[in-house]
Amino acid sequence: MSEATPVKILLVEDDEVIRRSVAIALERYGYGVTVAGDGLTGLELFREGRHDLLLLDVMLPGLDGIGLCRRIRESSTDPILMMSARGDALDVVSGLEAGADDYVVKPVDTSVLVARIRSLLRRATFAAPARAGETGREAPAGRLVFGDLAIDPAALEVFRDGRELTLTPTELRLLLEFAAQPGIVLDRQTLLREVWDYGWDGDTRVVDLCVQRLRKKIGADRVETVRGFGYKLRR
Repeated sequence: MSEATPVKILLVEDDEVIRRSVAIALERYGYGVTVAGDGLTGLELFREGRHDLLLLDVMLPGLDGIGLCRRIRESSTDPILMMSARGDALDVVSGLEAGADDYVVKPVDTSVLVARIRSLLRRATFAAPARAGETGREAPAGRLVFGDLAIDPAALEVFRDGRELTLTPTELRLLLEFAAQPGIVLDRQTLLREVWDYGWDGDTRVVDLCVQRLRKKIGADRVETVRGFGYKLRR
């Protein structure tokens, strides 16, 4: 995206001090920030305009961040980063189950927040890895076929029983990582590094919850859990 067209972020945070400080910090990094102080206003702003990324607090008046995330996911695959004041396990799990791509715990260092945002944006605009077309059974049209699941790595399209699936960028990136090495067990730290772009040990719950969401779309048995090790895509 050119400098003349800054990345647009919708920030939904009810604490005025945090909302203002985060908005100012992100604007200093060149992002265009639209703000809302409650979930319903955030939903209205989401519907009115186009945003490249959504930054949602969990605890919001009216419509909380979890409910807002679910409403957004009904019509959008835009990257969503949740903010939790406590890092509470229930908050984290609920946010990820609702469709969030990642989360940060407040108070969050600006450099960490920007790193997570950049990682999410890269995921949303990535090109499929070349090796994804080199493994698995390839259909005549260039698709990789695994049972009733067909993946077109070039077009970044996924089909199940001939019906195109709607995946978030994170879900798609995760599936392509599995499809690049079908039958090979990938541990959670490897997936955090390759999919979430974590250069450090992160919370593996984001992997587990994203795998759960992916299974609901591509079939519960397509991604197999290898206990004590990780996950693999069945050929």
